[in-house]
Amino acid sequence: MLGAGITGGLVAWRLQRAGWQVTVLEAAHVGAGSSSRTAAGIRQQFSTPESVVGMRFSVDFYRRFPEIVGGTDVPIVQNGYLFLHALEEAWGTARSRVGMQVACGLTEVVALDQKELVSRFPWVEPHAVLGGTYCPTDGFLHPETVYNEAIAAARRLGAEVLVGTPALSTSRVGDRVTGVRTAEREHPADLVVDCTNAFDAALQSRLGFTELPIAPLKRYLWFIQRDGSVFSGPAGERAFGAMPLVIAPSGAYCRPENTGSLLCGWAHPTRPEPGFTFEDQDRIEPAFFHKTGPDSFGFETWASLAEVVPGIGEFAGITATTCGYYGTTPDHNPFLDRDPALSNVIRAVGFSGHGAMFGPFSALVVEALATQGRPDRIQVLDREIPLHAFRIGRDLGHEAMVI
Repeated sequence: MLGAGITGGLVAWRLQRAGWQVTVLEAAHVGAGSSSRTAAGIRQQFSTPESVVGMRFSVDFYRRFPEIVGGTDVPIVQNGYLFLHALEEAWGTARSRVGMQVACGLTEVVALDQKELVSRFPWVEPHAVLGGTYCPTDGFLHPETVYNEAIAAARRLGAEVLVGTPALSTSRVGDRVTGVRTAEREHPADLVVDCTNAFDAALQSRLGFTELPIAPLKRYLWFIQRDGSVFSGPAGERAFGAMPLVIAPSGAYCRPENTGSLLCGWAHPTRPEPGFTFEDQDRIEPAFFHKTGPDSFGFETWASLAEVVPGIGEFAGITATTCGYYGTTPDHNPFLDRDPALSNVIRAVGFSGHGAMFGPFSALVVEALATQGRPDRIQVLDREIPLHAFRIGRDLGHEAMVI
């Protein structure tokens, strides 16, 4: 299998546990791609039932991670997710979506009108929003715990993990891949699982996989030092530490990174970079670098968040800028399916910024694809869910996810 990030690590662990002899080929080192550069949010508030149920599974998995996979640390911090809305149409859609989410078993999600919202979260500016949806069991992850422990667990079960070993080409007989070549040798293969996500765009032609519409898009994160009156003192520190991941009506978002720092981000128009390298992941364009000055996009993000959470406007300043790539699909749903031209290749790519949260669910789907061929649906928690939203060749003409 290809890739040793969150998806690759969890897939390797699950398939090795299921009886496969797994070899992981990682071009750099464990967690070298987007997994180590993610905002690592995890939410169940999606707009498709398949994703709601799938993320319910992921949240439960991450809560029980040490007992299921190993290690001592629980990688999920359940501060919740708070979507804020300022427009009537968007607020109406959000309230309707909550009904669907509850029907999918997410019974803890609530729609809060302006009064209820400010009562629960007094640091929100009431005149800037009509209401919000909140799920207390959402939150964010410690990604390094996930990929390191998953790879360690796969190794304990007997998997071989080869780092610094990029896949260069494949051998085929008919519609089957028989081996994957690296610089050292060819690795025989009965099954190949592609977990390269944003790197997939550059690998497709080299490895002979079906071309998929995955655009590697650069995304940035900024870290702002906590300060000011709203989140000061013991009570303010507690309120800051318990802050959910907040999504402003503009799409800018933030969450506490630690007791003194706020992580924030905001998607922006950018061109795909299908030929990017590992080094390019950390290349910061001047327009997004906080040291460029107050005209940089980081300061614009900070200002947008301060409109709905005024206390953020009192913070001391941006201390760091980081970046990485989303492997983005047109509808923002991943591809979790067998390659249509290669019968023994499974593609688990195109997570559109949701790879960390999808990891446990993705690994569950890949195991079903490996053992059952191409099932139409799988059992997840207390219900069966169809897999059509993740198929290769689906209708990509609409956005299926909340983004």
